[in-house]
Amino acid sequence: MASIAEQLASNFSFKSFANAQDLKKRLWFTLGVLIVYRFGTYVPLPGIDAQLMANLVKNNGSGLLGMFDMLSGGALGRMSVFALNIMPYITASIIMQLMTSLYKPLEAMKKEGGQGRVRINQYTRYGTVALAAVQAYGIAAALEMMPDSPVVMPGMLFRLIAVVTITCSTIFLMWLGEQITARGIGNGISLIIYAGIVANLPQAILGTLEFGRTGALSIIAILVVTIIIIAAIAFIVFMERAQRRVLVQYPKRQVGNKLYAGEKSHLPLKINSAGVIPPIFAGSLLGFPATLGSLLKNDGTEWYSNIAQYLVPGSWTFITIYSLLIAFFAFFYTAIVFNPEETADNLKKSNGFILGIRPGQKTAAFFDFVLTRLTVVGAAYLVGICILPELLKAYFGPLPFYFGGTSILIVVGVTMDTVAQVHSHLVAYQYEGLLKKSSGKGKRK
Repeated sequence: MASIAEQLASNFSFKSFANAQDLKKRLWFTLGVLIVYRFGTYVPLPGIDAQLMANLVKNNGSGLLGMFDMLSGGALGRMSVFALNIMPYITASIIMQLMTSLYKPLEAMKKEGGQGRVRINQYTRYGTVALAAVQAYGIAAALEMMPDSPVVMPGMLFRLIAVVTITCSTIFLMWLGEQITARGIGNGISLIIYAGIVANLPQAILGTLEFGRTGALSIIAILVVTIIIIAAIAFIVFMERAQRRVLVQYPKRQVGNKLYAGEKSHLPLKINSAGVIPPIFAGSLLGFPATLGSLLKNDGTEWYSNIAQYLVPGSWTFITIYSLLIAFFAFFYTAIVFNPEETADNLKKSNGFILGIRPGQKTAAFFDFVLTRLTVVGAAYLVGICILPELLKAYFGPLPFYFGGTSILIVVGVTMDTVAQVHSHLVAYQYEGLLKKSSGKGKRK
């Protein structure tokens, strides 16, 4: 007799997708929210000359401005009300994760369960508001100080309008992301960043073809770059799904006069536990000096501009430091998201153990050893994917920022996560259908 999983796989079809009404509602809701977000990226911030702002981002597109413009879906280049996108929320979430590992009261709050998570999420929202306000003021002040300032009427009124508008828009965007997570499909915050990148991919492709038409890139170079990107995407899918499955054994248990055999389960440890955080952090740190140096090059700060020249994307200095920072943040963030001692303690409380390893400190040391080796491979994978576009740019010439390693990682990772959630909803729907059929047959008998 076929198992339930085999029955579900054999019954999988587009008809089941069409009949899954709840899934369709979630998909339409997600699409509607993303359309609202894309409209918001075209709503201009009051007091900004759009043409001057576009030229500013174009001239400094290889630094921090280029990366954040890519992550914001072009909203920063247009200086729209969504100029900060959802980045303050992501930064606040990372800071809270750090604090829960370093600050004992927050760590205790995290262990309280659902109520503790609700309070931590609330603190994250407060942090988002504070970060958005500070960053919005910094953007407004920086725009006013630029030689070719795009601000029409600089002054305290413009800064106040910018802070209030951008902060409120960021809060609204955070709320949209939470609504997608609760009522739609996938992680709402990730999907918002994903939508911004994907929406500008056609423009990036046309820009690459334009390079080929003008002779800046040869046809052979475009074909080679396309093949390399496709191979990189396949490699990312393989690595993101790769994991080390640690066998966990549970002891035998006796219920009444019956003795039940011990159960077995697997604890999956991903090769890349840090996700896309290390490239984002490393790119932000390296892009800041280059961007600030280019913005202040006409402001008498020649020493800063000279330092920034060594951090130009594509240079060997940039690639070396970029690789080292990615590796460092890969280990650093993995140590935050996975606590070997806590995992070993939870296994001990549930009477689980690893064959050949004593519970407690020995199990924690085993997890630490395995995770360190996995992170070495994961860090090398992240470094390879992220410096590949830089090497391509150094060898072939100009390429759009959207073909960077960070953007490819985000697009592939979010796509895989969303498809997995859609599939899980379909499997749940088919499982309910099988249960209804089996119950109907039982009643007829």
